[in-house]
Amino acid sequence: MNPSGDPPVDPKPIAEAPPAYPFWGYEDVAMFVGMVLPAVLLAVLAIAGGGMLWSAFFKRPVVQNLGGQLLTYLFLFGGLRQLFIARYGRPLFGSLGWTLSLSGAIWPILIGPVLAISVGMLGMMLRAPVIRNPFEGMMQSTTEVALVGLFAVLLGPLAEELAFRGFLLPLFRRSFGAIAAVTGTALAFALLHGPQYSWSWQHIFLVGSAGTIFGVTRLITGSTASSFLMHATYNLTFFALSLLQTRPTFPEPI
Repeated sequence: MNPSGDPPVDPKPIAEAPPAYPFWGYEDVAMFVGMVLPAVLLAVLAIAGGGMLWSAFFKRPVVQNLGGQLLTYLFLFGGLRQLFIARYGRPLFGSLGWTLSLSGAIWPILIGPVLAISVGMLGMMLRAPVIRNPFEGMMQSTTEVALVGLFAVLLGPLAEELAFRGFLLPLFRRSFGAIAAVTGTALAFALLHGPQYSWSWQHIFLVGSAGTIFGVTRLITGSTASSFLMHATYNLTFFALSLLQTRPTFPEPI
């Protein structure tokens, strides 16, 4: 009974705790890694099938290499998207920190070239060996230069930032702390590029150093898009300098 005669007051609802972030775990990482081989095989089959229908185009090295990598990324992140939807009902890009503000976009874009020049100077100090870029043999026309540039500046950094700074870094941070998360993902990022640089320790160190800055950017801004923009302008600087040094002459566009 209520002796005052006032209507009873409903108790305040208990606020639900916000969902933990990241919501995924190492089982999901294992599933993502397990998708790599099937994604590669599907990409190879797709390129081979395209060669049967349009052999002149699909037999070009730039199409086979970059097309295969692009399809691998599409299959791999398409699988991760389905994993997030099926297990958690969450979107892919928003979950991996793909948000961007004006302030979070300007300074990463500006720092990317500065970082590239700094890494280049450090490489000279370390006497890093000159290793032929695997893309050089693919750039036999202006169209192929544009395709390689598109991949090196945009598509490659997009996939790498989503995987390392978007997917792995938040999980490592929750488990081991910010410093270990940044260094751990930078190490994994550097080792991924090991074959590209013939496992030169100088190049692995340089790539890892750049990856560390990308990771710090991700933590400071909370945005994978910001680390992507820095990564993109970093690659753009090296790509532009490479073209200026080689000064290639190209036949007619394909």
